[in-house]
Amino acid sequence: MATSKVLAGAQVVLPTGTISNGRVIIDGARIGDGGPSLLERSRELGGAPSDAEVIDLAPGHWVVPGFVDIHNHGGGGASFTSGTVDDVLKGVHTHRLHGTTTVVASTVTGEMDFLAQRAGLLSELAEQGDIAGIHFEGPFISPCRKGAHSEVLLRDPDPAEVRKLIDAARGRAKMLTLATELPGGIDSVRLLAEHGVIAAIGHTDATYEQTQEAIDAGATVATHLYNAMPTLGHRAPGPIAALLEDERITVELINDGTHLHPASFELAFHHAGAARTALITDAMDAAGFGDGRYMLGPLEVEVLDSVARLVEGGSIAGSTLTLDRAFKRSVTVDGLPVDDVVRAISVNPARLLGMYDEVGSLEPGKDADLVVLDAEFDLVGVMRKGEWVVAPK
Repeated sequence: MATSKVLAGAQVVLPTGTISNGRVIIDGARIGDGGPSLLERSRELGGAPSDAEVIDLAPGHWVVPGFVDIHNHGGGGASFTSGTVDDVLKGVHTHRLHGTTTVVASTVTGEMDFLAQRAGLLSELAEQGDIAGIHFEGPFISPCRKGAHSEVLLRDPDPAEVRKLIDAARGRAKMLTLATELPGGIDSVRLLAEHGVIAAIGHTDATYEQTQEAIDAGATVATHLYNAMPTLGHRAPGPIAALLEDERITVELINDGTHLHPASFELAFHHAGAARTALITDAMDAAGFGDGRYMLGPLEVEVLDSVARLVEGGSIAGSTLTLDRAFKRSVTVDGLPVDDVVRAISVNPARLLGMYDEVGSLEPGKDADLVVLDAEFDLVGVMRKGEWVVAPK
């Protein structure tokens, strides 16, 4: 059986631009080198082995890099916070079916010993390459902006406790969300930066000035901008203005039509630009699974019409979003250029994770992670490391 493949006939989104009737060469688990540059030789078969399997895609199809999700709590009925190893793998596979070839497993607020234990389990899966790392969301967040986190388990961000989670993750901690205005917040940001872990500002009640202080200390990401933080005010601009205006910050956006009004999404994307936006799911167990009752950490969630809310209080509790839906909505509803969406859904998250030399774009030598979309931007194919997860028909 040929180990090389050539995807032909689609519009291919490369770092240098989009080409029509392009070809992508897959050599084993990696993208092959078709000549002096993939762009220059993309319309030719030259460079591919003679026994390569040629897959002709229908006119109007797109080939884009595999999606990279830096904020995801589970899917397929499985939780990254509380599930078994098999549950975590089920959740990962569910999102792969929807184009997410690289996923960071996010936890929710819990007891410190429990979170450290989860970090140990998840770090093993990261070492095996099943997930890209661990994101701790909570417990170091504001009770004023707790969202779907248990208030009784919240705590101030003591740097010693932050360090406990970092150590438990054995080098696989990628990001930690915290309310930096709380006691110990700024010192914790500095600690995270020193250890190469992304300090993300979120679930915060910070002022504009306090947010600026956290950015100066080393924070680089805004956890699901707008959600779980003060609204933008004309006299008290709060964290949203500080996060949008600072070139050092990448803003997470949940583009599911529930978390954000289209005008708010457009405002954020306009000000942060394609270079500073990361589309995320913030998915919970119900993503790719269906309506019903679920647990998010210790809290019960009801999913109705694909919207997840706490049974008590009614707060939005994550999403049921998958990144293929976020991609389609960004193009067809919000009118964003495909190249910009690719930057926000693949390139920028890969760079944040320090993985851009491996994933996030279609370039020779990188992992053969890609998504095939039809002319309506519906997913028809997913490849991870050269193997089809979803084979185009």
